[in-house]
Amino acid sequence: MKVSVMMITYNHERFIAQALESVLAQRVNFDYEIVIGEDCSTDRTREILVDFHRRYPGKIVMQLRERNIGAMRNFKATLAACRGEYIALLEGDDYWISEDKLQRQADFLDSHSDYAISCHRARVLDETGTWEHGSVFPSKPSDTYTISDLLEGNFIMTCSTVYRRNAIGQLPGWFSKMSLGDWPLCALIARRGKIALMDDVMTVYRVHSGGIWSTRPELHRHRETIRMLKALDKHLEFEYTSTIQRTIARYRDYAVGAYLGMARTAREEGNRKATAEHIAGWVRNGGLRRAGSVRVFGSFAAYALFGSWYEAIQKARRASRS
Repeated sequence: MKVSVMMITYNHERFIAQALESVLAQRVNFDYEIVIGEDCSTDRTREILVDFHRRYPGKIVMQLRERNIGAMRNFKATLAACRGEYIALLEGDDYWISEDKLQRQADFLDSHSDYAISCHRARVLDETGTWEHGSVFPSKPSDTYTISDLLEGNFIMTCSTVYRRNAIGQLPGWFSKMSLGDWPLCALIARRGKIALMDDVMTVYRVHSGGIWSTRPELHRHRETIRMLKALDKHLEFEYTSTIQRTIARYRDYAVGAYLGMARTAREEGNRKATAEHIAGWVRNGGLRRAGSVRVFGSFAAYALFGSWYEAIQKARRASRS
C-alpha cells in the first residue's frame, strides 16, 4: 500500500461527503486506502460514512468508535490502523481541490529520500462560504525547511500534509493529553528529514462553528500551545530549547494581550471580580515587564478594589481637564 489517507471526523455531516469525494477523485498510479476514525458523532456523519463504505468497500476502512474518545485519542487509534508507506492527512471538515495532489506528493517523496514531509498551501474558507482575508496559508516562500524552522512557528496545514509513516514511530504518551496535535506531530516527523513546502494551493481548510480548535477562546489556544511546546521541548531532550523558548515567549506575549483585553471588557461590563482575575493573569504571564505596565496595573487594580469610586474620580479628572 503506497498511501493511507487518514481522516478523523466528529459531527461533520455537512462536510464529510465533500471531503471523501475529494479523496476519491484523486488520479493516481498506486494503491491507496482511506482510513476513517469516526468518533461516535451525534449527527448523521456515521450514516453518511456507512453509505460511502457500502459503495467503496475496498477503498474505505472504517474505525467506528463505540463511545466518544476525543480527537487526540481518535487520531492515535486511526493512525495505528494505517498501512501505507506514506500518510496523507485530511480531517472530515476539509477537502482537497487538486486531483493530482496525492500523486505529486508521493512522487516527490519517492524521489527525495532525505525529506520526511511534503506539504503545500491551503485556502481558508469561513462558515459563510467566503474566503477569509489573506486566505492562502502559509505565506512563507515555497522552499525546503527543517524542524528548527517549524519550531519557530507552525506553517504546515494538516490537510496539506503527506509524510513517511516510518518517520514517526510510536507517538509519546503526552500527545493524547494535548489540545492540538498537528504541530507536535509534524515536529516529531521532521526529526527524521526535511520539509518540502510546495507553492501550489491544493486544499481547503474550513473554519466553522463546530471546529474543535479554531472556536476555542484565544487565551485557551495560547495557553495550550505553550503547554504543548514545553512537553515537546522535554521530549526532544532540549536539543532545540533555545528556539522553543523563543516561541514560548512569543505565545506568552499573546496571552498577556489576551488577558488585558478580557480585563478591559470586564471593566466595561462593570464586573470587578472578573477584572481582578484577568489582571492577575496578566501579571502572572509577565504583563508588568511591558512598557507602561505600572500605570496599566494601577488603573485596573484601583477599579478592582474601589469600583464605582474609582470611576467617579476618573470622570471628575477628565471633566477638570476639559
